[in-house]
Amino acid sequence: MRLNHPTTCLKFIIYSFATVLWASLAVNPLHAADIEPFVGSYVGSANVVDANGTETPRDMSVSIQELKNGFNVSWKTTTYKLNGRVKEQAFSIDFQTSDRSDIFSAAMKRNVFGHEVPLDPMQGEPFVWGRIEGQTLTVFSLFIAENGGYELQQYDRTLAEGGLNLSFSRFRNGTKSRSVETFLTKE
Repeated sequence: MRLNHPTTCLKFIIYSFATVLWASLAVNPLHAADIEPFVGSYVGSANVVDANGTETPRDMSVSIQELKNGFNVSWKTTTYKLNGRVKEQAFSIDFQTSDRSDIFSAAMKRNVFGHEVPLDPMQGEPFVWGRIEGQTLTVFSLFIAENGGYELQQYDRTLAEGGLNLSFSRFRNGTKSRSVETFLTKE
């Protein structure tokens, strides 16, 4: 192909640009996931089932908010122990878009350059990520134990009429140790 003719040169540039654009979209697909249907505040309660079959009542709430480059998931649980003790826990995690379609990285702390980055699981901190697959927003948390074992927590929040179906599972070294399934009503 001779590139010294202006029309040929222009066609070559357009063809090259189209090829590069197509290749970059194939390698880094656009983010098709949309957090908007999940946005809102939800409440509910359930009995958490441990591996030994014991059940513990728990109240739950979750708030999902859209951010400039992702979204935030904040949740709170109140556990009612058999001895009358009440235990409350609250978590809030920002998620950012990643180079992979529908997969979001957690932005849980800032590095020395001020950029939000995930925590370090080799330091005992959880490695957290999220994904949107169809009607389900899933948040995963991976913990690496001192002995090299692991714990994986999975929160599936599936859109349903009037709220979300929540399915939570905790696995320790591949064995399910806790689970809960409930409906959370949209406020």
